[in-house]
Amino acid sequence: MTRPRILVVDDEPNIVDMVTTVLEFHGFEMSAAATAAQAYAAARVHRPDLVVLDVMLPDGDGFEVCRTLRRSLPRLGIVFLTAKDAHSERVAGLTYGGDDYVTKPFNIDELLARVRAVLRRILPEAAEEPPDDGVLRFADVELDEHACTVHRAGNPVSLSRTEFDLLRYLMLNRGHVLSRSQIIDEVWSSDYTGSSNIVDTYVGYLRRKLGAFGPNLIQTQRGFGYVLRERSEP
Repeated sequence: MTRPRILVVDDEPNIVDMVTTVLEFHGFEMSAAATAAQAYAAARVHRPDLVVLDVMLPDGDGFEVCRTLRRSLPRLGIVFLTAKDAHSERVAGLTYGGDDYVTKPFNIDELLARVRAVLRRILPEAAEEPPDDGVLRFADVELDEHACTVHRAGNPVSLSRTEFDLLRYLMLNRGHVLSRSQIIDEVWSSDYTGSSNIVDTYVGYLRRKLGAFGPNLIQTQRGFGYVLRERSEP
């Protein structure tokens, strides 16, 4: 079965990296664009089944991009992803032909669920979840999302729920530097009002527990945040 093709259109590199990494992990064929002009070009080349589309683009309006793309791809699914959360904006998005509307900051699991829901309507066969064992792997670390267990070099690593969620988020975004605010929004919640130092504390917990069985994998990018990366990687 052909994998569903998804185009992400957003001018924020961190969002594009996160969405493409997670959706690709879940079996979708991904492409990306940062402007309206790039979106039109990518749509011609990749013929996506669905577009995750920001409303505010550097060279145009996402609503107009939606309307233009629908002329050439009438069955195209559109999920708007935007910081505009006013009721009128939601109505406008659906009026212009959008299938769903997700506001920033967002939970990546919610976005994944909404993408699948739209695909079920337009591509019933392709929207089925690809079979997988639910295990995330990086270096010698394995995280089982179904059993909620972590092993390193074959050794069980006992983690709290927050430590588990933090490691999962880092593994889903391996190689990408994540700021403290990004980590808080995803692992705690966008409503969290405490100190961002909590991220440093939990990274320290993870480093000690994983470090009992191998070298440190959670690198500090000074002034930016944290990244899951082996020392030998650039």
